Amino acid sequence: MLLDTYGRVATDLRVSLTDRCNLRCTYCMPEEGLQWLGKSDLLTDEEIVRLIRIAVTHLGITEVRFTGGEPLLRPGLVGIVEQCAALEPRPQMSLTTNGIGLKRTAQALKAAGLDRVNVSLDTLRPEVFKTLTRRDRHRDVIDGMAAAREAGLTPVKVNAVLMPGLNEDEAPDLLAWAVENEYELRFIEQMPLDAQHGWKREGMITAGDILASLRTRFTLTEEGADERGSAPAERWVVDGGSATVGVIASVTRPFCGACDRTRLTADGQVRTCLFATEESDLRAALRSGAPDEEIARLWKVAMWGKKAGSGLDDPSFLQPDRPMSAIGG
Repeated sequence: MLLDTYGRVATDLRVSLTDRCNLRCTYCMPEEGLQWLGKSDLLTDEEIVRLIRIAVTHLGITEVRFTGGEPLLRPGLVGIVEQCAALEPRPQMSLTTNGIGLKRTAQALKAAGLDRVNVSLDTLRPEVFKTLTRRDRHRDVIDGMAAAREAGLTPVKVNAVLMPGLNEDEAPDLLAWAVENEYELRFIEQMPLDAQHGWKREGMITAGDILASLRTRFTLTEEGADERGSAPAERWVVDGGSATVGVIASVTRPFCGACDRTRLTADGQVRTCLFATEESDLRAALRSGAPDEEIARLWKVAMWGKKAGSGLDDPSFLQPDRPMSAIGG
């Protein structure tokens, strides 16, 4: 198993399939984009599947989330999902995406064995979407989410980040729309993972701000810690019904003590935390011919050194050099 010195066991693997993205969200990367990884730096499809197989069969991983960048830009995605679905034991598999390519791929991903999707959508207003993402693709995201729902990639979870002066007033509208469409909405506090290093704690929209805004229209009843488990989102029942809304307060209400994640970058580096400043190289071991047992040992060593927390509350906190698009969300 992937155990750390604080007694946490990682069972949830996040796998970045590419650092590339077809949006330019202001809280992630500059308008001109980034210097992308070279093809030889990226793990091959076969290397990704092998590492996931080692994680599942040797290290106790039970859930796999494919991320990016934008994972739908990975040409071999469907094949990767299909091979991972054939593993014994079979992991639960999900995908975090901006939704632009889902209308075209949802059915194939479901047939390959994908269980569900998380889609990033920060606004219901096309003009605000264009400002936030620097791309005019709002309708493509809406259509992609509907295609995922129809394909059975459910529950479709919607991830929204609220930004001052842009969409900070949209929380109630987003929740009403999500409930109507049977999507599960989760608000995420903006995190210091932008390539420009422009994040500032002052003025950010906090979990408290979001909940106060939602309560102007809805009655929210907290589910409680027993329901939450190791999930990052605190969840509330909406108006006493079946719908819930989540808030991931990575900055103001860290949940590091219950973290069960390990992360693999698109170039084969193990990361113990989104905010880690160190990585452990598995790609070199793969390409030097190391057996599965050695790769598993290296992974265990990397996770053993996981820190107690993200350090966001420490005045000496340093933002990781690698942006979110390279790390995988």
